[in-house]
Amino acid sequence: MTKTLKNLCCLMNPFLEYRCFSCSPSTPSSPLPWISPLQYLNPTSPKPDPPPTEVATTTVGEPRKKSKFISHASAINLIKRETDPQRALEIFNSVAKQKGFSHNNATYATILHKLAQSKKFQAVDAVLHQMTYETCKFHEGLLINLMKHFSKFSLHDRVVEMFDAILPIVREKPSLKAISTCLNLLVESNQVDLTQKFLLNSKKSLNLEPNTCIFNILVKHHCKNGDIDSAFEVVEEMKKSPVSCPNLITYSTLISGLCGSGRLKEAIELFEGMVSKDQILPDARTYNVLINGFCHGGKVDRALKIMEFMKKNGCNPNVFNYTALMNGFCKEGRLKEAKEVFDEMKSLGLKLDTVGYTTLINFFCRAGRVDEAMELLKDMRENKCRADTVTFNVILGGLCREGRFEEALGMLERLPYEGFYLNKASYRIVLNSLCREGELQKATQLVGLMLGRGFLPHFATSNELLIHLCEAGRVGDAVMALLGLLELGFKPEPDSWALLVELVCRERRLLPAFELLDDLVIQEM
Repeated sequence: MTKTLKNLCCLMNPFLEYRCFSCSPSTPSSPLPWISPLQYLNPTSPKPDPPPTEVATTTVGEPRKKSKFISHASAINLIKRETDPQRALEIFNSVAKQKGFSHNNATYATILHKLAQSKKFQAVDAVLHQMTYETCKFHEGLLINLMKHFSKFSLHDRVVEMFDAILPIVREKPSLKAISTCLNLLVESNQVDLTQKFLLNSKKSLNLEPNTCIFNILVKHHCKNGDIDSAFEVVEEMKKSPVSCPNLITYSTLISGLCGSGRLKEAIELFEGMVSKDQILPDARTYNVLINGFCHGGKVDRALKIMEFMKKNGCNPNVFNYTALMNGFCKEGRLKEAKEVFDEMKSLGLKLDTVGYTTLINFFCRAGRVDEAMELLKDMRENKCRADTVTFNVILGGLCREGRFEEALGMLERLPYEGFYLNKASYRIVLNSLCREGELQKATQLVGLMLGRGFLPHFATSNELLIHLCEAGRVGDAVMALLGLLELGFKPEPDSWALLVELVCRERRLLPAFELLDDLVIQEM
């Protein structure tokens, strides 16, 4: 932005000069290095002088007051309460300097959790290295927790590393729980190669005899990858094993895989075989797999029959069952039946969650029945179900499609003051609709509201608005909008610049024209 435009902006906002001054770059300061648990140094900064009123009165021969001993429980609480991971590590190292104190499994688990949670993986490695020299007894749960942290941050190789660290640190072979946890984390992250490598190594080095849990994870692995036949082969191996047998989770996973592959007939046959041959009774989750599968397959009436069968056999449908059926009716445009399912659920005392309400509201808005959608929004408030940003964006889109811009603008103005968060999409939905319908006055006001709240309109919409304002002869509004947009980093297209400069010249406002041209030249250089 040129000096002239900055001066114009300063006239519009007298605090701009102050902001520019306060944000000037300062001399960079190098961050403090992480203190390794192996090389902790006491702070060398001098302690402040004591206040003059607190004069030392200890006489020669009087015993010095001893500092309080910090126990393991106190150390754990101090580390947990500390928000700064660097300071938490300093506490961990400090308490170890006490005479008679040695860290145990609990204190190590606490500091590792704190460091991993803060992504301080170098410090995690240093602590793990020190643990190999400790004589105390460690438990594998400490490393299982680290596996979950590394998986959460998509560091899948480190998940396997933590599993491999169990033997040298815990000094025992990993349990089936550790194996199933590691395997499940890899499967959930769709790490096919790592999963296969892990299984081969486990069979070779640990003489792994899979239990039901591990077999179920393998079934899930194949179903997730669409290899249903391999999943059935795993089940056959499972039946031969002396320590495992298929259970409800096994069958539910297979049924889900069949439904996901569109093999609905086989899914029903497997369900019937599970009940009649293996005498395994389905729960609400298993029924939900079938209801969802038939609804996604466009057979919502069959899904309704499954729900009725479920009720007759003493299994009460839950919120998820009703929501799945309701969504199925909505996707087929059968809003009346969807509303009946919703009303039945309410009559049973079941409360729909935010996602369920939003789904129903969306379909009513898409069908042009915005008033009914607004009634559902009101129903949410009465049932203390908090609407989220997605819910309001759906409502705003519905209002705009119906041309009810005053209501949409009112919501944008009011909702933040009621404690609801709106994102840039919320404002852009309304602004795009206003620009399309030529509502330039309202669009200009909305741009002002957006800029005041720190939201920048979409690049294409901003250019479109500037051009529409110019074509409508509203040069003043266009210039003011442009200045506000420039302040937030917007760079208009050359066509928008050219049109704006041309109109300013026509109105014989040459000084602003020269200023705009000057900015255009700088942008092009």
